[in-house]
Amino acid sequence: MTAYRHLGLLLLLVLLQSVCLLAWQDYKDYKVFELQPRSENEQRLLRQLAREKAHWDFLGSRRSHNETGLRLLVSPTEVESLLKFLTEQHIEHRILLDDISELVQAQREENRRSKSRIQLPLIDVFGGFYTHAEINEYLDSLPQRYPQRALVKLFGWSYERRPLKLLTISNGDRRSNKSVIFIDAAMHAREWIAPSFALYIIQQLLDNYEENKQLLQDYDWVIMPVVNADGYEYTHTDSRFWRKTRKPTRDPENIGTDLNRNFGYKWGQNDGSSADPAEEIYRGEYAFDQPESQVVRDVLLHYSDRLRFYLSLHSYGNYFLLPWGHTSSFPTNYNEMMEVADAGAMAIVHATNGIYSYGSGYHMMYPTSGDSTDYAAGVANVTVAITMELPAGGFLGFDPWVSHIEGLVTESWVGVRAMAEEVIRRYPPQS
Repeated sequence: MTAYRHLGLLLLLVLLQSVCLLAWQDYKDYKVFELQPRSENEQRLLRQLAREKAHWDFLGSRRSHNETGLRLLVSPTEVESLLKFLTEQHIEHRILLDDISELVQAQREENRRSKSRIQLPLIDVFGGFYTHAEINEYLDSLPQRYPQRALVKLFGWSYERRPLKLLTISNGDRRSNKSVIFIDAAMHAREWIAPSFALYIIQQLLDNYEENKQLLQDYDWVIMPVVNADGYEYTHTDSRFWRKTRKPTRDPENIGTDLNRNFGYKWGQNDGSSADPAEEIYRGEYAFDQPESQVVRDVLLHYSDRLRFYLSLHSYGNYFLLPWGHTSSFPTNYNEMMEVADAGAMAIVHATNGIYSYGSGYHMMYPTSGDSTDYAAGVANVTVAITMELPAGGFLGFDPWVSHIEGLVTESWVGVRAMAEEVIRRYPPQS
């Protein structure tokens, strides 16, 4: 009987593995092109195309590698129409990778193998990209290890009923109503380095407390490592380069909303978001129709009277993006925000020679309406609100290898630490 039971378990494991392999999108014959727009007209044409062609995945340029080209990921069924368009428009281009599937599978296997070396709830931030469930298991372990300094709260649920948790880190002095720094990550599902960096910040403030205790003397830190829990989990189980949420839209052919176009400040502007569910910047049917953006809204409003610094972690691009995203004008305290961003950028360049650009999102990248930092500044009255676009990694920019994690997060911490110090210096506790 024991032998039959073991055989049955073995067959079950094989079946489950087969199901997982069938569910996983392997990106077979997906190709990566590099486009070289030579004029402003060509750049404008490609920006328009990025909106109209939802199945042409425009990935941006890899500024950290001094590349000027624009990378584009397309399925094998779209290659012919893409080449026809590029030829007709005389846009210079080349194929960088003829089939990305081997790369995707190799990175998936590297991550699985590397993570298996340590037992949850412990994690090795440098050793793997963790799922939402694994991150929550780690968060839940922290109050037991740091009972005076770590507090985990359930703040809401995703569309697929995943718990959205926040970690509050203090110095344990039990002083109430301290000023707050709030950090979130992974509004866009495929940006795996963002949760990794959030976890590294947690470890710096808890495990490396003695070196960073001045950051907690008069401030509490509130950290949400994964906002888009459903989409992020989907990138681990099904489709690595998924971006949006997983809540169905009015169009049965298209699932998901761009969370960073779903916030209720200047929501609905066509210059910076889209009403088309097929597009990657689809804003939703109405502001805050996504439970995940509702949670971030509730956190921002809950701490509004003492929230001095809101930092939203994204990738990629080496940017500190300030409000406003929806207009070319600037908030009244824009210069103060620029001083904070300057502190971060200068610290990074002195430490690693990494180059960050900083300024309003509208001017530095492109218009965005309904984004979280505009809401933080425009409604929640957060003193400093910044989106940090972390450096590119891997081949596409969103896909760093496990071996890249340490370099990316340690450099990024230099900048965030310097910005936090500048905020703390500028906005001390009021007596």
